[in-house]
Amino acid sequence: MAAGGGGARKSRAAGPVPPTTTLVLDNGADTIKAGFVSDEKSDDKPRIIPNCLARDRHRKIYVGSELEKCKDFSEMAFRRPVEKGFIVNWEAQKEIWDREFFDDKAPQKCNPSETRLILTEQPNSLPSLQTHCDQIVFEEYGFASYYRGVGPVFNAYRDIQSIFRTPQSTIDSPAEIILLIDSGYSNTTVTPILQGRPLHPAIRRLDVGGKLMTNYLTRLLSVRHFDMRNEPYIVNEMKEAVCYTSLDFKGDLEKTWKGTRGEKREDYLSGAGIAKDYVLPDSHTHFHGVVRDYEPGVSARARKGIVSTEDVLTLRNERFVVPELLFNPSDIGIRQPGIADLVKQSLLALPIGLWPGLLANIVVVGGNSLSEGFCQRLQTEILKRFPDECRVRVARPEDPITSTWLGAASFAKHEHASRLEVTKQEYEEHGAAWVARKFAAGLGLDS
Repeated sequence: MAAGGGGARKSRAAGPVPPTTTLVLDNGADTIKAGFVSDEKSDDKPRIIPNCLARDRHRKIYVGSELEKCKDFSEMAFRRPVEKGFIVNWEAQKEIWDREFFDDKAPQKCNPSETRLILTEQPNSLPSLQTHCDQIVFEEYGFASYYRGVGPVFNAYRDIQSIFRTPQSTIDSPAEIILLIDSGYSNTTVTPILQGRPLHPAIRRLDVGGKLMTNYLTRLLSVRHFDMRNEPYIVNEMKEAVCYTSLDFKGDLEKTWKGTRGEKREDYLSGAGIAKDYVLPDSHTHFHGVVRDYEPGVSARARKGIVSTEDVLTLRNERFVVPELLFNPSDIGIRQPGIADLVKQSLLALPIGLWPGLLANIVVVGGNSLSEGFCQRLQTEILKRFPDECRVRVARPEDPITSTWLGAASFAKHEHASRLEVTKQEYEEHGAAWVARKFAAGLGLDS
């Protein structure tokens, strides 16, 4: 018996040594969140890398984090490897990954043969895209081991109750039950999660994200002010700086209404506390826009033809009609329900016994959740759609953009990671179809 045990130890030692370092990549459409996790030392927070190839008006190309060196963002053109949340252009994605992780001068140098990769993906991804991704990871880069998981689910491995500021003696990992709303660059998803497993039949998606809202703001500005169609970067900065989620949409719309022809409404003239002036960058003295309190005299001087050294836009209802698309996408003809209705649709696909746990643990992540008033409005809208006795809690992590990465970093240290990962040796032995089946099965029914 002892001899048998010794033989088993010898054969295990002959196999590849498990990697001690994990590269965690939250590969978003707008940015990549990347960092290392190991037994000795782990990154406290990820590095945020623009996930794009960019070309400025002087035809200079920027790859990934090189964009930080750019000063003039006017007429910037972007090529993004991720569309609608899925990696569809691996030529561009590999160029960015190579520069950031694998080149000799890479900022986060990584040796794939000695590293495990944990990579996030969108819920309900297409099998053909998943298989292609697995092939790139093992055949192109040769990572020692790998796990591809649904991005929202990694949030369950964070201390969820601390986000709700609920003290507790023990931390459940993964969290027993949460409803995760992820509103990012490409779209917004609603994912119910039970004990670290996504409930796939109840996942819902809204095709409204940061990109669509930036495009809508571009259209409004181009009709009302200047032609901004070639300035996606500047408009996106403007959106993040001035837009907010209205808690009284009809009331705010009334305050910003100019009135009928010839009428001068007091709220419109004073700005009603809503209007803001936005000074556009001039690409010489300042390279980013500046938000200012509304000055009625500025627009009056412009109408009189008085020359100003600054290009100033006065933003009124543009500030809140853009984020309103998340709650009422039909405003611009999108035939999909808003977030609150998606939450209801998701819960209707589940047993009613799960509703109290999900409604009491709604967590929102993604860049769009940073919009002022977003969580409060979402909670109000959800309360309207459920019985009064239902307890609804909506919370946002301190940094919703890096929350998924932080959850994935916690997952990397959890015993679930070693159960779910696939080694390069297993990939070579069993093939891509076996890997796809293992990732699709996830944790299974056992705990």
